[in-house]
Amino acid sequence: MERDQNSSSLDGVDLQGLEAQVDDLIQTCDQLTDENRALRDQQSSLVAERASLIEKSELARSRVEAMIARLKAMEIGT
Repeated sequence: MERDQNSSSLDGVDLQGLEAQVDDLIQTCDQLTDENRALRDQQSSLVAERASLIEKSELARSRVEAMIARLKAMEIGT
């Protein structure tokens, strides 16, 4: 009979340990979910910034090319 009580007591300890591990896993999962959301937001922001910078770069390139063409035209005209 005493052995059954010890067995039940050990099962309770194991159950508490398992419960603590599950709680830790839930907390880790919540933290990773928050981190994942923040990283996705950051990625979205960086993609938008990249698109804006590419657009500005293309605009600057076309302006420089236009200036070069005008300078060449001025050279030929003189």
